[in-house]
Amino acid sequence: MQDRRAVIVGAGLGGLAAAIALQGRGWQITVVERAPALTEVGAGISLWPNAVRALDLLGVGDEVRSAGGIEAGAGFRDARGRWLFRSELGAIEKRYGPTVMIRRPALLDILRAAVPDDALVLGTTVEDVHGLATIEYGGGRRTADLLVGADGIRSTVRARLWPDAKPPVYAGYTTWRFITPPLGLTPEASESWGRGERVGIIPLADGSIYCYLSASTPAGLTYDDDLAELRRRFGHWHDPIPAMLESITRADILRHDIYQLPPLRSYVAGRTVLLGDAAHAMTPDFGQGGGTALEDAVELAEALEESHDLDLALRRYDARRRHRTQTIARQSGLFGTFAQASSRPAAALRNTVARLLPDGVMLRSLEPMLTWHS
Repeated sequence: MQDRRAVIVGAGLGGLAAAIALQGRGWQITVVERAPALTEVGAGISLWPNAVRALDLLGVGDEVRSAGGIEAGAGFRDARGRWLFRSELGAIEKRYGPTVMIRRPALLDILRAAVPDDALVLGTTVEDVHGLATIEYGGGRRTADLLVGADGIRSTVRARLWPDAKPPVYAGYTTWRFITPPLGLTPEASESWGRGERVGIIPLADGSIYCYLSASTPAGLTYDDDLAELRRRFGHWHDPIPAMLESITRADILRHDIYQLPPLRSYVAGRTVLLGDAAHAMTPDFGQGGGTALEDAVELAEALEESHDLDLALRRYDARRRHRTQTIARQSGLFGTFAQASSRPAAALRNTVARLLPDGVMLRSLEPMLTWHS
């Protein structure tokens, strides 16, 4: 297997994880990334037990735990701060393992450090992709044994080799994200629900707070001042939301319309395979986009190690990953629709359902997602 070569398109979480997993099994790897430097922008990311398990299998789990913080509690509240549902993540940790909250750039740095410098080709745009693991980039052409498309929801690899794939679909809401400076506050992790609006509050290990805020808006809508818009929408919500909004500047805010990818019939085309958002971009409502990309990387490498027949290995990868990831994506989208309820009757019904939800039901519903192991 020492002479097997893989070209990975995209140096995000999934692409770097695939590079680590494949090189650990003797593959020669090249990672092609259009950005001139790996300076990931982003706020925070929740790594549920399945994602932490994948990081352990990649050999970087201890570093991630050291750089992040273990979440201890979570729940849902209304806009006035009244608890609708409250759960101790300790019960999840006891049954499934820890949930780690980390700054996304810090996670990227850990993964990047595990990939050899000479394997990265930065500042290079993929110009074309051909059927038998061949790509053209930077004025050159390279054929490998395997081509991995890890280039995100707007994947060039998918567009070239999956011509019948449906384009991403707008989920109906936009999301702002930021990390506050340390505020001397110790809020519990929670998501608060209004009518067509949500606020997530997740404390970080250094005393800062990762916050995401969602609103049901038309796709493509822009604002002259996102911070002013956030203060208008959420400045009257419960503490510590007003203080968080007062602690940041416009430059601290990231905003993205949320899209999801309709299910693909296969994640494999010839000797090309998709993983992460390129294969199954999902809404962030379950916090599983990054985690399932890490799983993909681990399972791809293991399927390739199990069989020297590359075509058979890729079919096994597709069979294992497609059902799981598309199920999670579907459930995440449904939960987002439920939580994002806009009308007064729908929001009232949602809140009532959350209040009546037994803790054990939540744990059991998460079990198929959190018990992944390769």
